[in-house]
Amino acid sequence: MPIGQADRVTTQPGIFALGTPEHCYLELDLEPGCSAADLVRGVAGLTGPLSSTGGVNLVVGFRPELWAAVAPDDAPADAAGWTEDLVGAGRYRMPATQHDAWLWVAGGDRTAVFDNARAVLAALAGVARVGAEVTGWLYRHDRDLTGFIDGTENPSLLTAAEVAAVPAGEPGAGASIVLYQLWRHDTATWESLGVHGQEMMMGRTKPDSVELPEDVMLPSAHVARTSVEVDGEEKQVFRRNVAYGGVTDHGTAFVGFARDQWRLTEMLRRMAGATDGIRDGLTGYLTPLTGAYYVCPSIDALARFAPPDED
Repeated sequence: MPIGQADRVTTQPGIFALGTPEHCYLELDLEPGCSAADLVRGVAGLTGPLSSTGGVNLVVGFRPELWAAVAPDDAPADAAGWTEDLVGAGRYRMPATQHDAWLWVAGGDRTAVFDNARAVLAALAGVARVGAEVTGWLYRHDRDLTGFIDGTENPSLLTAAEVAAVPAGEPGAGASIVLYQLWRHDTATWESLGVHGQEMMMGRTKPDSVELPEDVMLPSAHVARTSVEVDGEEKQVFRRNVAYGGVTDHGTAFVGFARDQWRLTEMLRRMAGATDGIRDGLTGYLTPLTGAYYVCPSIDALARFAPPDED
């Protein structure tokens, strides 16, 4: 069902605002003495002005347990914070670095993103403090720092809400669950593989992102490991990944939205080799630094906590 139809209009629109080249991610923690409701009210007060001021989009999310405590009727059924490291094959680990809230400011101009992100922090002073901050950008329009096209399997915007948002009639309708991870790239080692070696690790051709045939695809290829199917149906994720960092220390900020958390967690378990002992080939060249889940409530749910409009 298209995004604009009645049961999807309340999903935070910034999730689907493709093409913004500049990004800032802020992970926040409650200040001592402040309540979960204080944080939700403070964040809810941001969404109106910042979504249309200075040419930026704002997407907000909360630690699932925090949101459920404040708005239990609007909490997605299977959402939970990432509180323990994910351990896979050979004791490979993906770290848990959960915070209380996540704010994503994106726009077409670095100055506007910078100024509005500062305004976010000023508005929340005394309620929350910064746990982590990352700035990112679009690399070569639609590629990540491996040089491959990113998001090839993304649904179109006509069906993205079906993948990214909880359906009408279910707990948390209109909300989205986001998986947020930073992956540091070992670029020199990756580039030493050459194009053919990289394509075998990825499971796609590099110039045009064509999936390799089944008889060529390695079981450890990234495409094979990140495909989650149930009864032959692929459980898609809506990706909004960007590059982050500088010349000597850089990588991918994975920003994946889904209607349920299970498919995101299962994707990570498959990548780590926790399901069958086969690790994703990319994990030899990309290192996960962080990992957290957040509930991005619907606009209607957030509006219940926003301050009243001033005349």
